[in-house]
Amino acid sequence: MNLRNTTDVSEFLLRGFPYQPEVQSLLFPLFLSIYLLTLLGNMTIILLIRSDTHLLHTPMYFLLSHLALADLGFTSTTIPKALHNMLSQKKTISYPGCLAQMYFYGSFGNSDTCLLASMAYDRYVAICCPLHYSAMMSHKRCLQLATVSWIVPLIPALLYTLLMSRLEFCDPEEIPDFFCDVFPLLAICCSDTTLVEIMVMTEGVMEVVIPFALIVISYSLIFYTIMKIPSAVMKIPSAVGKRKAFSTCGSHISVVVLFYGGVIWIYFKPNAKNPGLQDTVVTVMYTMVTPMLNPFIYTLRNSEMKSAMRRVIRRHFY
Repeated sequence: MNLRNTTDVSEFLLRGFPYQPEVQSLLFPLFLSIYLLTLLGNMTIILLIRSDTHLLHTPMYFLLSHLALADLGFTSTTIPKALHNMLSQKKTISYPGCLAQMYFYGSFGNSDTCLLASMAYDRYVAICCPLHYSAMMSHKRCLQLATVSWIVPLIPALLYTLLMSRLEFCDPEEIPDFFCDVFPLLAICCSDTTLVEIMVMTEGVMEVVIPFALIVISYSLIFYTIMKIPSAVMKIPSAVGKRKAFSTCGSHISVVVLFYGGVIWIYFKPNAKNPGLQDTVVTVMYTMVTPMLNPFIYTLRNSEMKSAMRRVIRRHFY
């Protein structure tokens, strides 16, 4: 194969979805609908929480607003370009655009993992340590959790993007995915990728495995507490309260399973450099479907969010 230095690369070809054209014509309205629902749902959450003082100063909703913002960035990094390429005859992305997409995808995605872990910690404190909740989840602590969730992912994303910019690529420069990600790019590299792979796996352990482990521990302690400790001690007045606690935690866990399950499948399997059709489906699930479902999972059965929406509507339209 011919080697081409990255300074000579002007664009990459995105392979996209390995389906027949008639199938792709059906996928476009589906993915467009998913993206519009994602925008509508997450923007509604942000506006509701930011316009309602009570929700804004509640730790769970404060963190939820940041999760919604991260989901907006996460989906907007990849879906618009994928939709454009599905309509375009030339399914390309510029070299700087590819690196920028990879950087923001990594940053927003890792912010998601940190925020989900922060929300699990909030639920743990609320259910297992209710008497100390105000002190342990003060506004200052929430600001610290949100700040760490946004700033910490920027460093590894920048580092492996800089490392990728120094690699050489082979002809043809066809990325075996519908967006620029680390492993699909490594699949078309002709230079030594050992340092990048070590960096990516280290970052994966720090920002995927560790947050996921913290979430599992948090919800395990929550379920243990709900089952073993009497309701009066937990400040949960009845079996109805316990069912409500299980329902809330269950919705959070469903988000975690969808998101982390997809991430772990894609990044921690042996042949991660060569994604197939099954991998594309899994990628769609955690990059498109999960951010769309988050607003519904967190708000559909949430009486406080419904009350906040009624207050906002009365304030602005009556």
